[in-house]
Amino acid sequence: MTTDRNCQTQIVNDIYERVTNQIIAAIEAGASEYRMPWHHDGSPITKPVNIASRKAYRGVNILSLWAAAQASGYAAGIWGTYRQWQELGAQVRKGERGHLVVFWKISDRNGEVERQDGDNDYDEPAQRLFARGYTVFNCAQVDGYTPPEMAVLPEVERIEHAEHFCAALDIDFRHGGSQAFYIPSKDYVQMPDFACFRDAIAYYAVLLHECGHASGAKHRLDRDLSGRFGSAAYAMEECTVELLSAMICADLNLSVEPRPDHARYIASWLEVLRSDKRAIFTAASKARQIADWMHAKQVRVQQHNVSGAT
Repeated sequence: MTTDRNCQTQIVNDIYERVTNQIIAAIEAGASEYRMPWHHDGSPITKPVNIASRKAYRGVNILSLWAAAQASGYAAGIWGTYRQWQELGAQVRKGERGHLVVFWKISDRNGEVERQDGDNDYDEPAQRLFARGYTVFNCAQVDGYTPPEMAVLPEVERIEHAEHFCAALDIDFRHGGSQAFYIPSKDYVQMPDFACFRDAIAYYAVLLHECGHASGAKHRLDRDLSGRFGSAAYAMEECTVELLSAMICADLNLSVEPRPDHARYIASWLEVLRSDKRAIFTAASKARQIADWMHAKQVRVQQHNVSGAT
């Protein structure tokens, strides 16, 4: 039993190492232009999806596959294992290198096992943690498959969806000044006037970022990274909400562009990732938790509107 646990621990550590090194390389590659692996053009086809299950990847797998697509220039976010492509009648080309995705199994105190797609929070207690890595290939790496044409909503409709999405979060937004920030003591988000932004998409990307900070309030998700990251907690909070903004923008088909004002965090992010191979997993998990909370708010608003209409 001890041997099995040691072997599993080594597998988990190896996965931490491999994924973290990939993210570090992606951050370093784009640092001069402030381009991070989570920046994307917002097109529907860039969201990482498994070809067999048709489900979107979660947690750190989103970031890992974004980084892989960015490094290799893949235009589509459709992925599958060698066998999954074969079962569809497609063939991974000889010499193509696959990319790692992670699935976790957590045995809780009641002995129940929950499987999660790259979306585990390692700060939560569990009796046993099982990890398994899978190698997946992008659709650009196979023959015999053509990505489907994806309908793209007109920009005006995407902006309207973003407006409704943010309004449903029930967070106090105020406008004025030249900087965007969240004030925890007063629980409101301050945004520059709409006209100060390059376009509406840039405005909502920043607003979602600040709403990500607001989600950590005690009466919302009660998020505190100080115990996990110590003096680096603020930098990792910024990393978490950056990932959150990118995830939600991908859901809303909005692009996420580099923000030069985040240049001051890049060195801190790299320092934390190099010293803590679990850091990016925790940040991605927290970001996914915020995204789930934001989507749940949309459902509640829709249910309220339906009940109100009747």
